[in-house]
Amino acid sequence: MISLRLSLLFTLICCLIINQTYSKNDRKTYIVYMGDHPKGMDSASLPSLHITMAQKVLGSDFEPEAILHSYKKSFNGFVIKLTEEEAQRMAEMDNVVSVFPNRKSRLQTTRSWDFIGVSQQIQRTSLERDIIVGVIDSGLWPESKSFSDEGFGPPPSKWKGSCHNFTCNKKIIGAKYFNIEGDYAKEDSISPRDVQGHGSHTASTIAGNLVKSSSLLGFASGTARGGVPSARIAIYKVCWIKIGCPQAETLAAFDEAIADGVDIISISTGLTSIVYIPYFQSAFDIGSFHAMKRGILTSKSADNSGPGLSSITTYSPWILSVAASTIGRKFLTKVQLGNGMVFEGVSINTFDLKNKMFPLVYAGDVPNTADGYNSSTSRFCYVNSVDKHLVKGKIVLCDGNASPKKVGDLSGAAGMLLGATDVKDAPFTYALPTAFISLRNFKLIHSYMVSLRNSTATIFRSDEDNDDSQTPFIVSFSSRGPNPLTPNTLKPDLAAPGVNILAAWSPVYTISEFKGDKRAVQYNIESGTSMACPHVSAAAAYVKSFHPNWSPAMIKSALMTTATPMSPTLNPDAEFAYGAGLINPLKAANPGLVYDISEADYVKFLCGEGYTDEMLRVLTKDHSRCSKHAKKEAVYDLNLPSLALYVNVSSFSRIFHRTVTNVGLATSSYKAKVVSPSLIDIQVKPNVLSFTSIGQKKSFSVIIEGNVNPDILSASLVWDDGTFQVRSPIVVYGDT
Repeated sequence: MISLRLSLLFTLICCLIINQTYSKNDRKTYIVYMGDHPKGMDSASLPSLHITMAQKVLGSDFEPEAILHSYKKSFNGFVIKLTEEEAQRMAEMDNVVSVFPNRKSRLQTTRSWDFIGVSQQIQRTSLERDIIVGVIDSGLWPESKSFSDEGFGPPPSKWKGSCHNFTCNKKIIGAKYFNIEGDYAKEDSISPRDVQGHGSHTASTIAGNLVKSSSLLGFASGTARGGVPSARIAIYKVCWIKIGCPQAETLAAFDEAIADGVDIISISTGLTSIVYIPYFQSAFDIGSFHAMKRGILTSKSADNSGPGLSSITTYSPWILSVAASTIGRKFLTKVQLGNGMVFEGVSINTFDLKNKMFPLVYAGDVPNTADGYNSSTSRFCYVNSVDKHLVKGKIVLCDGNASPKKVGDLSGAAGMLLGATDVKDAPFTYALPTAFISLRNFKLIHSYMVSLRNSTATIFRSDEDNDDSQTPFIVSFSSRGPNPLTPNTLKPDLAAPGVNILAAWSPVYTISEFKGDKRAVQYNIESGTSMACPHVSAAAAYVKSFHPNWSPAMIKSALMTTATPMSPTLNPDAEFAYGAGLINPLKAANPGLVYDISEADYVKFLCGEGYTDEMLRVLTKDHSRCSKHAKKEAVYDLNLPSLALYVNVSSFSRIFHRTVTNVGLATSSYKAKVVSPSLIDIQVKPNVLSFTSIGQKKSFSVIIEGNVNPDILSASLVWDDGTFQVRSPIVVYGDT
C-alpha cells in the first residue's frame, strides 16, 4: 500500500512538473498597455512598476528577464511573455487598458508628384527645413543620393532624437532600431541600415532630395524626389527579414518618435491578415493616439488586402488611412510565338532576350517528382516544384499569379508566362523574363504549344506606357471600407499614388526578392499602399510647413476637404475605395475651412463606443468621464470631415453635427451645396455660414433621410464662398 501511495505521489509530482514546463513553454509575447503616464510618477520609475505587476501575475515563475521591454517615454506599458491564462489575469489588474498578443505585421518618384500637381517649382516655406518626419519601417540606406545632406544646416533646436549604431547627417537626423527579443536573420543588419529596400523607398518618397537621371534599369527615367525635399528624416527600424514588423517593436518606435519630437509619423506596415481588432489593442491605434495627444499626425497605409469590402484594418478616427491609386504609368510586356502571333502581358521585365525563341513547356507536365512534387503543385511554378532538367532553356507556362518570391528563378528556366483570372493592375519584377497574361490568351498559347512538337516563344523587354485615359483608379490590392468596427465613420480617408512608384532602394536587396538575382539598383519601382502612405505623409508635412500650429485633425481635414473627387464609374466601391478622393497638396495648404477634433472629442466618441469612466481615466490619466447621456449616437457628432451612415432599415432619418473653423478669408460667407442621388434627401441647417475673423467657429447640422435600403449611395457637401470649396464626402450604405 505504501509503495502504491509513493507511486501515485510520484506520478502526481511528475504531472505537475510536466504541466509547469508546458505552461512555461506555452508562453507567448504580449503587450500590456496602461495608457498615459501615471500622474506624479517619474517615467524612470515605470520599469519598477512593471516588475511589480509581473511578479504578482507570475509568482514564483518570475524572472527579471521576463519583461522584454518597457514603454516609458510617451506612454505606459511593457512587453512580457505570458500564457493565455496569465494574460487574462494581467488584463484584470488595475490601471491596465489592454493586453494583446505581439502580432506580426508586414511591409505593405519621377512621375507621381507631378501627377498630383506638385511640380519642382511649387511655393514652399523656409519652415519646411524644420519639419521632421518620423518613418517607422525597415530602416534606410544612408549612402543614397536621396539622403545627402548637401546644403542642409543643423537640425532644428527642438530635436531630441539620436542615432544608434548609425552615422547620421543633417538630412537624416535620427536613426534607431528595435528588435526586442534579439531575433535576427543572417542577412539582417543590426542597425537602422535598410537591407530590404522598403524603408529607403518610403522615406525618399516623403523627403528625398532631387536626384536627376534616376530609373530602374532605364524604366521610369527622370528626377526622383520627395514631396518635401527640404524636410528632415528620423528613421525607426522595426521590420526585419526574419520576424517581419512585430507590434511590440512598432509600439516602441512610436514611444521614441513622439519623445524625440517628430512632426509627422509615417508608417507603411500592416497586419498579415484581415483581423478586426478593438481600439487600443494594436500598436497602430495606441501609438497614433498618443501622437495625436502631442500634436503629431500619423499617416498609415490602408493595407494590401483588397479588393473585398471591409478588408481595411486601420480604422481609428485619429489616424489617417491611405488607399493606393494608379498614376497612368503602365508596363506592358509582349510575347511572340513561333507562328508570329503576338500577345500583350503585364510585368516589369528588364531582361532582353534579343528576339531569341525558346521551346515552350507547361509546368504541370514537368513536376519535380524527385522532391515529391506532382502536377497539382508544379503547375503554379512554386520554388523547386518543377524539374530543373526539363525547364532549363525553356519558357514555362504557369497557372495562377505566383509572386516573385514564390517563384524564384524557376529552376533555371529561360522565361515564364503566368495566366490567371486575377486582376493584374500592379506588375511584379521577377528574377527571369516574365509576362502575366490574361487567361484567354494563356489558353491560346497553351493550345499552340500542344499543337506543335517544336512550339516556341520569346518575351520582350517591357514597354513603358503613360496613359491617363483611365486614371486614376484605386488598385485592386488596396484595402476597402466600410469601417468594420465603427460603421458610421468613413475609411479609408484618402487616396494617393501607390502603383509603379520609383524611389530609392537598398542595393543589397534584390528587386525580385530572389537571392540569386544579381541586379543591384539604387532606385526601384514598387507598388502598394506602402507607397501611397508616404505621399500623404509628405503632403501633411507640406501643410504643416505653412501652418506649424495646426492640430493633427486640422491637417487631416485640409487634406480631405481639398482632395480631388474620384470616379465611382472607375471605382465601383466608391468612397469605400478612395475615401475623400485623391490628395491635392497645393490646395490643402490653403483649405478655407477646417474640421478640428480635440482629445476630449475623441473621449466622447469612445464613450459612445462603450468605454467606461474607469477605462478612460486609465487611458488619459485625467478626469475624463462619460456623461450620463453618452450613447452610440456620439459617433455622429465626432467632427470628422466626412459623413458615413450605415442603415439596415428601409426608412431612416439621421442628424450629424459639425463645426468648422475659418482659416481662409477673415470676412467670408459660405453657402452649402449638396449633390446627392434622388433616393435620399440631405438638408444642411443653416445653409449659410458667415465669418468675420480668422479662427472663428461655426456649427451646422446635416440631416440625411430616405426610404430605401441602399447598397452604396454617394453624395457630397461643399461649402463655397467663391474662393474656397470645402468638400465633404457623404456615403449612405446598407449591408454590403
